[in-house]
Amino acid sequence: MVHVGALPGTPRSAESVKDIAARAVDEARMLAGAGFDAVIIENMHDAPYLRREVGPEIIAAMTVVAASVRAAVAVPIGIQILAGANRAALAVAHSTGLGFVRAEGFVFASVADEGILEEADAGPLLRYRRAIGAEKVAVLADIKKKHSAHAITADVSIAETARNAEFFGADGLIVTGAATGSATSLNDLREARSASKLPLAVGSGATPETLRDLFQQADAVIVGSWYKAGGDWRGAPDPARVKELVAAAKRSRE
Repeated sequence: MVHVGALPGTPRSAESVKDIAARAVDEARMLAGAGFDAVIIENMHDAPYLRREVGPEIIAAMTVVAASVRAAVAVPIGIQILAGANRAALAVAHSTGLGFVRAEGFVFASVADEGILEEADAGPLLRYRRAIGAEKVAVLADIKKKHSAHAITADVSIAETARNAEFFGADGLIVTGAATGSATSLNDLREARSASKLPLAVGSGATPETLRDLFQQADAVIVGSWYKAGGDWRGAPDPARVKELVAAAKRSRE
């Protein structure tokens, strides 16, 4: 996960889009060069987030970043635009040649820190994908995702959520811990794996020590914290940590 700098109009914005894109390119090149299989770009520094509708300035800036990263590295690239701006992410991915989007609020309602995601996005999102001819862009759906309360759907298990996401047309599933950097439950992974044949990814909390167990259940692991200085997602990538993580992943998958 490449966390792009705070974009224009957001509370922490302090850089030009050109500089933000250049740093994202540098980080993507480092990760791809070290052996990461794919890269996702995400506007996590835009906190506090808007719910679903982020504004044309964010979409325009993320398009510049996405196009710059796409031109710089050969690995598959995905995008997430917070919070829950799945159609915006899909449009950016389609226009810049990215391979996938990470979508939250795909099935069932939840209460996120930016508000209630009361409408499941699967129906509108997949109709929009068809309308713009973006069927080649895969949708990886977060289920019971981090930074959210799931009391509304407390009687719906993660297994049932996984089954419904598959039924509603997701191309892959993502299971997370409670927050950024928090470990993902192996039990949650097992339940999701037992309920769906879709590709399954871990969405938070992976470390070199946990990769072997995670890869017993998951097809992929998304890392946005551990490889940064001090293991903090806000830090710069630490080349030594990047190297250690890639080596551990190779050992785990052998």
